Amino acid sequence: MDSQTLSSRIAEELLRIGAVKIRPHEPFRWSSGWLSPIYCDNRLTLSYPSLRSEIKEGLVKLIREHFAQAEGIAGVATAGIPQGALVADALNLPFCYVRSKPKEHGMGNQIEGRFDEGQAIVVVEDLISTGGSSLQAVEALRAAGAQVLGVVAVVTYGFEHAREAFEQAKVPYYTLTDYRHIIEAYGRHQGMDEATRELLNRWRLTPDRWQP
Repeated sequence: MDSQTLSSRIAEELLRIGAVKIRPHEPFRWSSGWLSPIYCDNRLTLSYPSLRSEIKEGLVKLIREHFAQAEGIAGVATAGIPQGALVADALNLPFCYVRSKPKEHGMGNQIEGRFDEGQAIVVVEDLISTGGSSLQAVEALRAAGAQVLGVVAVVTYGFEHAREAFEQAKVPYYTLTDYRHIIEAYGRHQGMDEATRELLNRWRLTPDRWQP
């Protein structure tokens, strides 16, 4: 299955199981205050063995194609942990995960698990929106001595400022599907007039100022 076919299929499946919801006229509100016509919870995919396996195999393929020298996998807490663990198991590689900040008790760890100084690590994330959580994990791993090769994720919203942030941090990233494929799948099943399509496309371009 080529990458475009896989992107369309994953988008269809995420919508089918309700992991992705689209509400162009009744948007969701993020903690930042931004309004969003889309809600994505890829943790739901873990309850569907066939889709779970398809996502795992897709992420494994991305790593083999783009980061063949990977020596370990790191999941981003919390939703990237199960995806990363599945991928690490499939590749027979060591696994660790990265918290958003160090624990306030015990050993005070931000990174749970072990890797060697200079070890080549690929970060696994479930969703890339602004890119903040992924790049925070990359920074923590680099500070601890890892060589971060890049990031793979299930979905990206395709924000331009996220692309710029990854580029500035010199972190390549690849995803199984994206906002464009999700909107196309939504349109095929729900129907969508041109005004709604324009509304949805405008959100990706200016998410911080978008209004329905």
